[in-house]
Amino acid sequence: MTTLTHLRVPRPHRADAARNYDAILTEARAAFVEQADTSMEEIARRAGVGIATLYRNFPTRQILVENLYISEVEAVCEAAEALTGRDPRDALFTWLERFVQYIGAKQPLTTALNRGSVAYQQCRQALYSSGGPLLDQAQQAGAVRPDATIDDVMRLASAIASGDFPAAGQREHVLAIALAGLRTPSAQP
Repeated sequence: MTTLTHLRVPRPHRADAARNYDAILTEARAAFVEQADTSMEEIARRAGVGIATLYRNFPTRQILVENLYISEVEAVCEAAEALTGRDPRDALFTWLERFVQYIGAKQPLTTALNRGSVAYQQCRQALYSSGGPLLDQAQQAGAVRPDATIDDVMRLASAIASGDFPAAGQREHVLAIALAGLRTPSAQP
């Protein structure tokens, strides 16, 4: 199981402090999806805590953003693990759809990340480590192109996820086209 817990700010043990911690993360997640540059003061207000409580839990904005990102990446990695045992191509494509959905929905959050940070790099590695076995299994089954690497696939999915799509459903349509390109000719539907 992929865990990035060592990168996160530890959740307090005291019940009231844990509630505040959870409220900050919940409200920050919602606020950053709405607007990437939401102030820390606004997040504290929305969470119903004082600014000192917010900073006691998350000393910097970057630490708060990274903690949100880490929990989201863990969920995507867990989705890969949950697909074990399914049809290899279906497992890979389902996971990539989940990844694209996640990145597309969290675009304001991901733009606020420091891409050079240790947390970002370890999250990236966790995603590659989770998706790599799915790709390998699909390739071994002859369901996807043998020349595709996990780096190729992740860059493809990231580009689609990060794109600006004005029409509803267009992102999913573009992903379906890309996934069709990953299939081997004998595995085309």
